[in-house]
Amino acid sequence: MKRFTLVALLISLMTLSSCDNYLNINRDPSNPQVAEGYVLLPPMFAQMAFGEQFDSRFIGKYVQNWGDASVNNNWDRMGYDAGSDNAGLIWRVHYWNLGENIRLVLDDAAAKQKWDYSGVAKAIFAWSWQTTTDYHGEIILKEAFEPNRYVFDYDTQEEVYAYVQKLTNDAITDLNRTDGNVSQASLARGDLVYGGDRSKWIKFAYGVLARNANHISNKASYKPDVVIDYCNKSLASNADNFNVPFTAGGNSALMNFFGTTRSNIGTYRQTDFLVSLLDGRVFNGVTDPRLPILATASPDGVYRGVTPTQGDPNNVNGNTKRVPTFWGELPNLVSSTSPGKYIYKDGAPFAILTYAEIQFIKAEAAFIKGDKATALSAYQAGIGAALDYAGIASADKAKYLASAAVAQSGGTLKISDIMMQKYLALAGHGIIESWVDLRRYHYDPTVYVGFTPPPTNNLFPDNNGKLAYRVRPRYNSEYVWNRASLDKYGGNALDYHTMEPWFSQK
Repeated sequence: MKRFTLVALLISLMTLSSCDNYLNINRDPSNPQVAEGYVLLPPMFAQMAFGEQFDSRFIGKYVQNWGDASVNNNWDRMGYDAGSDNAGLIWRVHYWNLGENIRLVLDDAAAKQKWDYSGVAKAIFAWSWQTTTDYHGEIILKEAFEPNRYVFDYDTQEEVYAYVQKLTNDAITDLNRTDGNVSQASLARGDLVYGGDRSKWIKFAYGVLARNANHISNKASYKPDVVIDYCNKSLASNADNFNVPFTAGGNSALMNFFGTTRSNIGTYRQTDFLVSLLDGRVFNGVTDPRLPILATASPDGVYRGVTPTQGDPNNVNGNTKRVPTFWGELPNLVSSTSPGKYIYKDGAPFAILTYAEIQFIKAEAAFIKGDKATALSAYQAGIGAALDYAGIASADKAKYLASAAVAQSGGTLKISDIMMQKYLALAGHGIIESWVDLRRYHYDPTVYVGFTPPPTNNLFPDNNGKLAYRVRPRYNSEYVWNRASLDKYGGNALDYHTMEPWFSQK
């Protein structure tokens, strides 16, 4: 019997079939697998959320959504944990968890002419390809699902971006089909996100295209009108948000990864940068009504945040100046009965894509185009949607939108207004996308006012004085089994995580 000592993760890559050569796989006739799509969709949704949540624990420190209570945490220093799979779950989810399930969904859909299921599977996989390449840079595309391989070569990010466009458009084509056995009732059996509503899945697919087209804003090939068109066809309100549901009781594995019971961010603290965007220091003295929702006051009632690498100097039980956790409870005093708040509750859904984000993408594209009227309208719509998402009362929402914190005319609107409000709208749940934005703008403090990376002498030693621009591939697959392929594009360099990816380059 042949024993495979392949990439721990990528052994299972040989799993997916679709309309493209990359997804054509040889089947093992001695081990047939048959599964209906409705059974497979729920675990796929869970993996989408868990992949982002697991890895956002680390990338949230790069973007300063949060920092660690301890001093000189590797990720606060824009470094990484050597010899570890920390921050490698997005890789594993894409090539293992989603890949296996998507193959089975597509097999079942092709056999039974369930084009709605195939459209959903392709849309999810397109989102995953986009997320994975934005996170890691060069990844394995052409050889990823070839059987009987022991090593895999990497492909350029530009090729992956092109493939995302093709796969997403194929998804939209399938989702628009009404022949065969397309049925909302059938799709709804497993569709815990949109209840079988194909029109919302089409909007989600256009959202993937909007991200794809907007991420290359630094390139001459960038087309603002195309981005705006995708946004206009994408999510139309918060009712279209892609929210992965979780339960508030019972099996803890089915609860929100950021909830109080699972306690996965117990040592995490809100940063001073996040608090500064909410307490009026940045936005013209106006206190954001989301301040008590996105942040938590210290026991003495003052809102404080940590400075990355400096830890929480008051991290002592009973100290009234300590920085609290995101749950709204004192550190180390959280119990499984603590309710938490906002997205940090056991039963809170996790957003993969929101209407607010789409509006900010549209606002940025219109601003770059020079259409300030469209940019202003989309920017204000994005803020309003984010306030609604956070549960702000209508009167407080109206007051904030009319305040000096919000640009009131196209002539006064700045790109920093758009990007910082987008940052707030994505706080906690859109961390990977926020990191894309920060890298596109090269951590520019004139765009992200008040954002201050650690000083050069306090960055992670392997950085050689540079900021983080990508995450190294998953350790237990690539650095254990695929090192020769990594060498071809510099992936074994200690400072590889500081190499700028293609999408952010000019």
